[in-house]
Amino acid sequence: MTGYQKSKVFLHLVTLLCAVRSISGECEISQCSDPSTCSLSQRRTCKCAIGFFGDLCDQVAIMNVTCGKDFISILVDEEFFKYYNVGIEAVHLSNASCRAHREEISGSVYFMVHTPMDQYTACGGKPLEKNITHIVYSLMMMSDPLIYGNIVRDPVVQLEYKCIYPYTRRLSLEFPIISFSSERMFKVSEVDAKVEMSLFKDHTYTEAFTSAPTIKLGDQIYVQIQVTEPEDFFHLKVNECWATQTPQANDKSGFSHSLLVNGCTNDKTTSFGNGTAHPAGRNGEGSTVRYSFDMFRFVYEPHIFYLHCAVHLCTPEDGKSCIPECKTVSKREVVMNEQAQGLLSYGPIRRELPVQPTINLLALVLPLAVIWTLGIFLFVLISIAKAGNRRHMTNS
Repeated sequence: MTGYQKSKVFLHLVTLLCAVRSISGECEISQCSDPSTCSLSQRRTCKCAIGFFGDLCDQVAIMNVTCGKDFISILVDEEFFKYYNVGIEAVHLSNASCRAHREEISGSVYFMVHTPMDQYTACGGKPLEKNITHIVYSLMMMSDPLIYGNIVRDPVVQLEYKCIYPYTRRLSLEFPIISFSSERMFKVSEVDAKVEMSLFKDHTYTEAFTSAPTIKLGDQIYVQIQVTEPEDFFHLKVNECWATQTPQANDKSGFSHSLLVNGCTNDKTTSFGNGTAHPAGRNGEGSTVRYSFDMFRFVYEPHIFYLHCAVHLCTPEDGKSCIPECKTVSKREVVMNEQAQGLLSYGPIRRELPVQPTINLLALVLPLAVIWTLGIFLFVLISIAKAGNRRHMTNS
């Protein structure tokens, strides 16, 4: 299909627009009577309108673009390429190493190219077009030229296709859930982004603290840092995280403790992810980073602390450079856009004091009173008995 195609991002159900543009094919001049399917040039040559091919311009080029959450793919009817005498071995993207393959679907054969987002730039994707509402990805599917001896006379087949992603998505609730969190706005290449840091009550990351948390020593602290706007576009890398005794991140007057350094854990109790084998929450691999560590306190007062994290936003072009290399001694030197970096702070985080046993004075006084009363009563009885014995001995 030509023009704008509709697709949906899996799980998120966000409607996207996909555009396809092709070169025009030649047709019979005598048959060019419908201006919607063909047109005559000044040189009296006939060209099929976009999306049509064949000698009579009566065949519609079946094309389908899918704009996925982390990929872009295009399907084009094999008959379209046969009309231009183009085989599958000659079809590729702007980078010839990103080649098409044949795909049979419901009895029909298509030429298909599937491009993961992390290979967008490498496959020849055009620079992203951005405005205040959308981000546009653009790729070119093309053929090698047909060579006649030592000349090329026919133009190559070119299909430009686009995926237009809306980058702003706001959710409204009739009764919004307000969490105790820290957030910061970034501007990266004219695109506004919001990053939020929250603490959660357990490993499910379903219930955030709604006030300054109080946590017992020995319990785990669950931290989530997330790009909330735009959704699922930027990848998030947490470079450093540390705790201080004051709200100021760089305050040297008190103690500090490092949890993450160069995107890797620096505290033996710290770990990334959501506690499962699923990659959700790992550093640099998506728009959400989750990590946890054991609650602690500083040796000296104050025993509360504040959490600070330096983060960096990565675009799809950054690819694997956004993922920290934590198993090697040397780290890659990556030039980062200063606009895409920022600091988030959260706190205070308080230590829950152990319950002290209370002394019930009334419970102590009553037994003592009973004991004293019994003692006096026994003393009186013994005295009376002794006095009786003495009188009995005297009378005898």
